[in-house]
Amino acid sequence: MSWWSSDDEEDEPEYDESDIRVRPSRRGSRPRSKMRPEHANAVTGSVLGVDRGRYAVLLNEDESDEREITAARASELRRKSVVTGDHVDLVGDTTGEAGTLARIVRIGERSTLLRRSADDTDEVERVIVANADQMLIVVAAANPEPRIRLVDRYLVAAFDAGIQPLLCITKTDLADPAVFLENFAGLDLPVFLSSTERMPLVEITEALIGHRTVFVGHSGVGKSTLVNALVPSAERAIGRVNEVTGRGRHTSSSTISFRVVTDHGSGWVIDTPGVRSFGLGHVNPENILGAFTDLARIAERCPRGCTHLPDAPDCAMNEAVEAGELGETGRARLDSLQRLLGTFAAA
Repeated sequence: MSWWSSDDEEDEPEYDESDIRVRPSRRGSRPRSKMRPEHANAVTGSVLGVDRGRYAVLLNEDESDEREITAARASELRRKSVVTGDHVDLVGDTTGEAGTLARIVRIGERSTLLRRSADDTDEVERVIVANADQMLIVVAAANPEPRIRLVDRYLVAAFDAGIQPLLCITKTDLADPAVFLENFAGLDLPVFLSSTERMPLVEITEALIGHRTVFVGHSGVGKSTLVNALVPSAERAIGRVNEVTGRGRHTSSSTISFRVVTDHGSGWVIDTPGVRSFGLGHVNPENILGAFTDLARIAERCPRGCTHLPDAPDCAMNEAVEAGELGETGRARLDSLQRLLGTFAAA
């Protein structure tokens, strides 16, 4: 018998660990779990606007108990952005009474997502709005001068997001927009003309009913003036154009939704801050051609893998323009398309 196999168990000490002190975790005594509550009792609403970490959310739209509440984002969503237009699930106090705060715990599936980047090579996306189905591009006929390339970029972003574009030209009493509009003659693009004496409020309102329409445009083009005319309660700040630089001054600093109500129904206007650039770093270059529907039909005759750039061999679009099939307007449209395609090719 060895010394370690002694039958004398009474000589072995009995250990009791019940009085051992365990230092609690600095993050709390309870272990962190990856399990999350299901929030089966959550209610669903639509985000109307975002202001410094607080979200204005509309519950039960068009119902007798419709109400607007204030909510914060739950900690489990800290890495997910919640934007105007999102459909969200909420828990907590959803009465909408003063001083109450609900909590956003889920973000619904987005049907569309309008995004932009700082420039064409920037991979960081800046989400503008979710679930919009129309985009009203607001351009001034003069003061500031209309920018064809910026409108083209809006069209590309709209097509990439699956949003129907509309075009409104303001300040037509200062300049004739006919020459500018020739650049978009080949597109299926509804156009509204507005002047100081007459704003096409009835026509635009009819186009807004039953839709969520995001308004975009260069600073100083009169976008906020148009929003206030359509929705007097909006009270959006109106800026002025610098007489020296010809640039507009940013007045809207946030994206926010306003309801348009008529006897024939209602719709939503989503006003956005004015921008001077609209990067397309997030867009799939293959989708750019789709925004130029007039040229896309001709591109179907191009050889496989055609870049559609000026030096592309056997490009049907280049050949059509050189043959005079599309006139000067077609040449300008192709130049705009190739500028965008060239930007992505260089990147």
